[in-house]
Amino acid sequence: MAELKEGDTEQLHQEDVDIKGGGDSDTLVPEERQPAEDDVSSASSTVGKTEALAGDNDAKPSTTTSDRHISIQTKLEGLEALTDLNGAGRKACPLCPEEKFKACYSHKLRRHLQNLHWKVYVEFEGQKMCICHLPCRQLRPSPSPNGDQAPGRLVAHYHCVVCSVTIARKTDMISHLKRHVNKGETEASYSGSSDVPFEEPAPSGQAYEIMKELGTNVQLMPNHTTPQKTDTYFNRKMKTNRQLVFCSLAVLAEERNPLESLDAFGATGIMGLQWAKHLRNAVKVTITDINEVCVKMIRENCNLNHIRVEGSRGSSRVPDGGAGDVDGVPIATVEVAKMDANVIMHLRSFDYIHLDPFGTAVNYLDSAFRNIRNLGIISVTSTDTGSLYSKSLNVTMRHYGSNIVRTEYYKELAARMVLSAVARAAARCNKGIEVLLAVAVEHFVLVVVRVLRGPTQADESAKRIRQLIHCQWCEERVFLKQGSMVEENLYRQLPCTCHGSMPGKTAVELGPLWSGPLFNTGFLRRMLFAAVQHSMEDIQPLVKTLICESECTTLKSSVHGHTALTNQVECGVVIKVQKVEESGTADHSGKRKTGDEPGNVVKKLKSDGSLEHPAFYYGIHRHSIRGMNMPKLNRFLQYLTEAGFRVSRTHFDPTGVRTDATLDQFKSVLTKYSVPTYTNATATQNPEETVRAME
Repeated sequence: MAELKEGDTEQLHQEDVDIKGGGDSDTLVPEERQPAEDDVSSASSTVGKTEALAGDNDAKPSTTTSDRHISIQTKLEGLEALTDLNGAGRKACPLCPEEKFKACYSHKLRRHLQNLHWKVYVEFEGQKMCICHLPCRQLRPSPSPNGDQAPGRLVAHYHCVVCSVTIARKTDMISHLKRHVNKGETEASYSGSSDVPFEEPAPSGQAYEIMKELGTNVQLMPNHTTPQKTDTYFNRKMKTNRQLVFCSLAVLAEERNPLESLDAFGATGIMGLQWAKHLRNAVKVTITDINEVCVKMIRENCNLNHIRVEGSRGSSRVPDGGAGDVDGVPIATVEVAKMDANVIMHLRSFDYIHLDPFGTAVNYLDSAFRNIRNLGIISVTSTDTGSLYSKSLNVTMRHYGSNIVRTEYYKELAARMVLSAVARAAARCNKGIEVLLAVAVEHFVLVVVRVLRGPTQADESAKRIRQLIHCQWCEERVFLKQGSMVEENLYRQLPCTCHGSMPGKTAVELGPLWSGPLFNTGFLRRMLFAAVQHSMEDIQPLVKTLICESECTTLKSSVHGHTALTNQVECGVVIKVQKVEESGTADHSGKRKTGDEPGNVVKKLKSDGSLEHPAFYYGIHRHSIRGMNMPKLNRFLQYLTEAGFRVSRTHFDPTGVRTDATLDQFKSVLTKYSVPTYTNATATQNPEETVRAME
């Protein structure tokens, strides 16, 4: 393109000044002011006006215009629309400061936007994150030799479309987005095509953020990620927890219909809204919170999802243009109450209760077991990982009354410690528990138990609470045997011989802990069916791993199939026993057989010890032999199976092996099939031949 002549340039300057002077009658342009200076000063304010230009079509504030950074666009035309390229005069770049890129004419600015900002974009779900040079990210100032602190240097960066974090390198941004996908956080932090735009501004002056999860829209405060600064706290990392709880409720909804469920700590209300929106009339959802701001937010989220709030006529109105309902009729009904969780659980009875406080849930267990109906389900989410994972031992003793240390199986130790507190709370109310699910990941520990009424069930559950002996040298562990007599030497119960070969005391006593099984295979299979039915692809691999872990097998083909379903028996669940009998000789009179009493089912499972999976697991890398190359994990599981042991992988540790073999037997198999590092792999293909040659 040919360059403009000097005379034409001065004419363009004068035309631009005349246009600005005639277009704005309230602003007078002094004659002494240079036209170029006027253009540069007006161009410097372009960055502040870009959001107003993007929202000219809608006068009301929307989530898109307030939350999305201007460097995130869908098309090149949207990036060029940030500044008026058709106008005359010099224009400033909306993504560069003035000291980096001075104002220029339209043809140069267009090339600058295309070659610098648009050419190196990172695409995610149709949104293109262009590189930004604005002072959004600065390096930390480095002290100078004379003692003065130099100012921070501006760094080119990208703005994440999911969490709005700034990242300098393009490869780092791609890795950052992959982590979002792995965690299930594929929804952007703004919703450009939300069903119902929110019109009321937040108290801080910013618009609410609309987030969509599992087909449910919720409004979030701008500071929803900081629990100390907001009342409506929302954690995106707990998506797995919410889906597991939903599947457990869906399984219970198949057994009894309708059922009453309680979300005791609503916050934004997303969990209770997902229950009501997907299960509809099968459940009667009650959402409570003690905070007035949270209750107001939950009611607004109900209107956003076309759900009527029980007892409120005004909330039954559905916004215009809403989808998911017919002729303005709400798709579901929920009850929202401003009440303490302990109070409502004392006053009313429920079939399903979910406890998810910020921290430990031990303060609410007594109230939860007081009025829970027979064969009901209680799910408890504990997020106090500091006390559960042996980081604050004094807090652990204060909350759970247990003595623990940091071990290789600390996650399963945390799950058994929470179950011990749950079982003691149930026994105080003359109730027993059957553990359906226990999951411990990085951010939370989730336990789901079924309540069995009666002192007999309470006694059976109380007997499952035992002490654990842990060897500090080899990390072998075993639960203490039942009995009231004092044993002379507790080291005899340990399979290892560290006490005889090592000086001093070699073991510690941990607990009390839950010594029973952590999973129920039949319940997990029905949870997997519910996850497939409601299109929850994120948790399906986890549930399949739990099924294999509950059966202590590596055969994933047994996860699916009708024969495996019919062979499962659930403790205390009469409905499951009746479903098995319907395929054969079922009693159509409607009367329960004497052999199918819940107590008899408990005795049957108690006598059949093979149904329980082995306690705890061993880490293959923790017990590796120095100077030896270990076999692959899947091949090592095959070797243990050939040796006659029950083995499976565990969700607690990706390199852990759950087996009924002792630690000495585990190490012997590992040593047998390990190859020395200096041995040439091509010389001997069979590890057994290598071991014979070494002998």
